Amino acid sequence: MVITVASLFQEHREALGLSWIANDECAERPVGVGTAEPADLVGYLNLIHPDRIHVLGVAEFAFFERLDISRRAAVMRDLMAGSPPAGIIADDLTAPPSLVEEARRNQLPLIGARASAARVIDILSAYLGKASAAHTSVHGVLIDVLGMGVLISGESGLGKSELALELISRGHGLVADDVVELVRLGPHAIEGRCPPLLQNLLEVRGLGLLDIRAIFGETAVRRKMPLKLIVDLIRRSTMENEYQRLPLEALTHDVLGVQIRKVVVPVAAGRNLAVLTEAAVRSTILQLRGLDTTREFISRQRQMIENEGI
Repeated sequence: MVITVASLFQEHREALGLSWIANDECAERPVGVGTAEPADLVGYLNLIHPDRIHVLGVAEFAFFERLDISRRAAVMRDLMAGSPPAGIIADDLTAPPSLVEEARRNQLPLIGARASAARVIDILSAYLGKASAAHTSVHGVLIDVLGMGVLISGESGLGKSELALELISRGHGLVADDVVELVRLGPHAIEGRCPPLLQNLLEVRGLGLLDIRAIFGETAVRRKMPLKLIVDLIRRSTMENEYQRLPLEALTHDVLGVQIRKVVVPVAAGRNLAVLTEAAVRSTILQLRGLDTTREFISRQRQMIENEGI
């Protein structure tokens, strides 16, 4: 996602009290989203970083005023040499004529803000952080099951959409079908969303596209959900060849650098996949609360072996 100075200005014009001081005609300059961490995109002038939006507040003005003329000129040269996307004069301060002149000479967009420097940095850092967040799209169905975001994945033809429809009919909510957009919001947080084109829609073989919101009501759909569990539908032969019947360690799947819990469910005639999915979610909730049934069983078995050996 490419953010320009102009779009950033329009997005926060009212909230931060922004106004143009100089070079609004250069506002299509991009802010380096996608190439840097949010903390590297906006900050105070006390440390001059290349490609960073610089914010000047009361403290920076006081520091600047203490410098002699030659030192001020050196600071200005260093600032312009770093090619910042823009400069923001916060705290409703008046920009020094020398700064305005230098900005015009170097075609640097210069913006005034009524908000404090700290507030400008906080809001813009959060905004740019969301814009630069790692994201991907995956094939599957994202469902809210018992308040937990569950991604139903697997090969085509195994019944992902039919399972999703059954879960919705049991009172759970649809987030996205077919294409699920995943965004990493933090070191351990993945959020799933639905592309606007597919919102509220579920495709079921033989029935076509179903408008879940129109059929089941407003409570049957969700805009987004944190991804906490992956239910991978597999063929029985795959289960026998590639997975243990009773895995000693919980399965996980890497999503944008975050390990998401995963369960595999073999698909076979007569199996109630909706009940199995609900059970997997309940089991995951217990694990998150510290109750691991498999580990408890292994511990119980070990204790019995030790007692028999006495």
